[in-house]
Amino acid sequence: TDSRGTDAYNQKLSQRRVDAIKNYLVDKFGIDADRLTAVGYGKSRPIATNDTDEGRQLNRRVQAVMETYIRR
Repeated sequence: TDSRGTDAYNQKLSQRRVDAIKNYLVDKFGIDADRLTAVGYGKSRPIATNDTDEGRQLNRRVQAVMETYIRR
Protein backbone atom coordinates (compact mmCIF):
# COMPACT_ATOMS: atom_id res chain seq x y z
CA THR A 1 0.00 0.00 0.00
CA ASP A 2 1.33 3.44 -0.80
CA SER A 3 1.56 6.27 1.73
CA ARG A 4 -1.53 8.19 0.68
CA GLY A 5 -4.32 8.08 3.23
CA THR A 6 -4.25 7.57 6.98
CA ASP A 7 -2.38 4.76 8.68
CA ALA A 8 -5.68 3.15 9.68
CA TYR A 9 -7.11 3.36 6.16
CA ASN A 10 -3.97 1.94 4.57
CA GLN A 11 -3.84 -0.91 7.07
CA LYS A 12 -7.44 -1.89 6.33
CA LEU A 13 -6.86 -1.60 2.58
CA SER A 14 -3.75 -3.75 2.82
CA GLN A 15 -5.61 -6.41 4.79
CA ARG A 16 -8.50 -6.40 2.31
CA ARG A 17 -6.04 -6.95 -0.54
CA VAL A 18 -4.40 -9.99 1.03
CA ASP A 19 -7.74 -11.39 2.17
CA ALA A 20 -8.98 -11.15 -1.43
CA ILE A 21 -5.97 -13.12 -2.65
CA LYS A 22 -6.41 -15.72 0.08
CA ASN A 23 -10.10 -16.12 -0.77
CA TYR A 24 -9.24 -16.45 -4.46
CA LEU A 25 -6.77 -19.25 -3.74
CA VAL A 26 -9.32 -21.04 -1.56
CA ASP A 27 -12.23 -20.62 -3.99
CA LYS A 28 -10.43 -21.12 -7.30
CA PHE A 29 -7.87 -23.77 -6.38
CA GLY A 30 -9.42 -25.48 -3.36
CA ILE A 31 -6.53 -24.71 -1.03
CA ASP A 32 -7.48 -25.27 2.60
CA ALA A 33 -7.88 -21.82 4.20
CA ASP A 34 -6.20 -23.09 7.37
CA ARG A 35 -2.99 -23.55 5.38
CA LEU A 36 -2.88 -19.88 4.40
CA THR A 37 -2.09 -16.82 6.49
CA ALA A 38 -2.94 -13.36 5.19
CA VAL A 39 -1.12 -10.43 6.80
CA GLY A 40 -1.51 -6.83 5.66
CA TYR A 41 1.35 -4.48 6.46
CA GLY A 42 -0.25 -1.20 5.40
CA LYS A 43 2.32 1.35 4.36
CA SER A 44 5.03 0.02 6.68
CA ARG A 45 7.03 -1.98 4.09
CA PRO A 46 7.49 0.04 0.91
CA ILE A 47 9.79 -1.28 -1.82
CA ALA A 48 9.96 2.05 -3.65
CA THR A 49 9.70 5.74 -2.92
CA ASN A 50 6.25 7.15 -2.26
CA ASP A 51 7.35 10.49 -3.75
CA THR A 52 6.42 9.49 -7.32
CA ASP A 53 3.40 7.93 -9.00
CA GLU A 54 5.61 5.08 -10.23
CA GLY A 55 6.93 4.37 -6.74
CA ARG A 56 3.47 4.45 -5.18
CA GLN A 57 2.27 2.05 -7.87
CA LEU A 58 5.06 -0.40 -7.00
CA ASN A 59 4.08 -0.22 -3.34
CA ARG A 60 0.51 -1.33 -4.12
CA ARG A 61 1.29 -5.01 -4.16
CA VAL A 62 0.68 -8.40 -2.60
CA GLN A 63 3.61 -10.69 -1.88
CA ALA A 64 3.31 -14.42 -1.36
CA VAL A 65 5.73 -16.27 0.90
CA MET A 66 5.74 -20.04 0.92
CA GLU A 67 7.03 -21.88 3.95
CA THR A 68 7.65 -25.60 4.06
CA TYR A 69 7.69 -27.65 7.21
CA ILE A 70 9.23 -31.10 7.31
CA ARG A 71 7.63 -33.58 9.67
CA ARG A 72 9.98 -35.90 11.47
